[in-house]
Amino acid sequence: MALKTRSNVAHAALALAVSLSLGAGPLAVPARAEVKPAGPESVADLAEGLLDAVVNISTSQNVKSDDKAPIPQVPEGSPFQDFFDDFFKGEDGSNQPQTVNSLGSGFVIDPKGFIATNNHVIEGADDIEVNFANGSKLKAKLVGTDPKTDLALLKVEPKAPLKAVPFGDSRTMRIGDWVMAIGNPFGLGGSVTVGIISARGRNINAGPYDNFIQTDAAINRGNSGGPLFNMKGEVIGINTAIISPSGGSIGIGFSVPTELAENIFLQLRDYGETRRGWLGVRIQPVTDDIAESLGMTETKGALVAGVIKGGPVDNGSIMTGDVIVRFDGKDVHEMRDLPRVVAESPVGKAVDVVLLRGGKEMTVKITLGRLEDGEKQADPADEATPDEGTTEEGTAPDTEEQALPKNIETVLGMGIGELDEDARKTFNIVESVKGVVITEVAPGSAAAERGIVPGDVIVEVGQEAVTTAEEVKSRVAKLKSEDRRNVLMMVSNRTGALRYITVRID
Repeated sequence: MALKTRSNVAHAALALAVSLSLGAGPLAVPARAEVKPAGPESVADLAEGLLDAVVNISTSQNVKSDDKAPIPQVPEGSPFQDFFDDFFKGEDGSNQPQTVNSLGSGFVIDPKGFIATNNHVIEGADDIEVNFANGSKLKAKLVGTDPKTDLALLKVEPKAPLKAVPFGDSRTMRIGDWVMAIGNPFGLGGSVTVGIISARGRNINAGPYDNFIQTDAAINRGNSGGPLFNMKGEVIGINTAIISPSGGSIGIGFSVPTELAENIFLQLRDYGETRRGWLGVRIQPVTDDIAESLGMTETKGALVAGVIKGGPVDNGSIMTGDVIVRFDGKDVHEMRDLPRVVAESPVGKAVDVVLLRGGKEMTVKITLGRLEDGEKQADPADEATPDEGTTEEGTAPDTEEQALPKNIETVLGMGIGELDEDARKTFNIVESVKGVVITEVAPGSAAAERGIVPGDVIVEVGQEAVTTAEEVKSRVAKLKSEDRRNVLMMVSNRTGALRYITVRID
């Protein structure tokens, strides 16, 4: 009887276990939730409609060989004599030009045959050929280039309208959005890769208008000039550069955003060249020390270090020492924002510029000039930058037999004196520079840390012009009495290039 009872209990337990394992009855274990794969389910339909608009670009360039290596010698009468002569020598016995080939990508932006790509894909090419997805090939001519953004526009003559792709608005794209790249990696032909936008506004020091989209969609050699699409099939970037120690994709690729590229392609198509807006100022970053010295509540904007003579604002509307914080409705968060937004603006457009002057915010109306004209008329002093020639400037001239400046004083680790004719000859300072000359800089001083060198000239202290060493000393003393930690000075180098520098008050 006991055995029967145990048996019945065992059978009941077994039945319950089977019931639970099969998920039957009210005590059933819930089924495991289905795990969906990351990313879009498929981009096949999207890619199918775009592949025909993406092209492979093949270029060739004739390069004259200057190889001075000796030509291999073969025995007289050797059956290889003709081969060696043809391969290593031209008809006149000189080295033959070599043909260098390269591959890249591009995409059709106009059914009439306009094709966008990178400048470095076609730079220096003697022959450009465009290969389409259907196997057809067409010779292309160069319409125009823009090396500053590494963009170029080509033109082919198709027998029928080409499949073109539209531009999208890259400004609406967010970090984490899915994107698709199509190109010609390693010359393999049309290839599709998918990823996300990893970052925006990247500066990789490729040019003055860096504002790259960073993506982890695989981009390799040969993808240059190809399009980066959003999930609507619109071009939101032109694939341009990668970071890779091996040359292959490691998930860090960069694309020129269409907010910058679209207008450039339109200008190249219409004019064969770019026509950028120009403000006519030299600028430098606003550092924390400069912001504090100017009484700014936050570090932002672009500090005007000089106004180009004959430029659009050479009428007093914008002055040296102003901080531009907003341009044509766009905030200028940091210095590099200003050149980009100005360049994107049409030539001749009247814009509002918000700036800080003397601690007060004000708005001025500016009519933009053309950058390309400004680059032609700029004088050497305007084009010089604070960092140019630091080695030469850092070496004090031989003053053994030359007269030193008069009324030498010492302040902030600098020897300063009158900028007279003797001083100009001693330090080779141009006549246009006015102020107080720096005759020596103590090693390890706050001034030396800021890159100040003998021959530099102090033009302003605390945004007030100075002409004597005593004025410099009194202004510094006043700032020190106000418990200021830094002195803001405008300093000119020997050629007249101006820059603002903050020097710590010891």
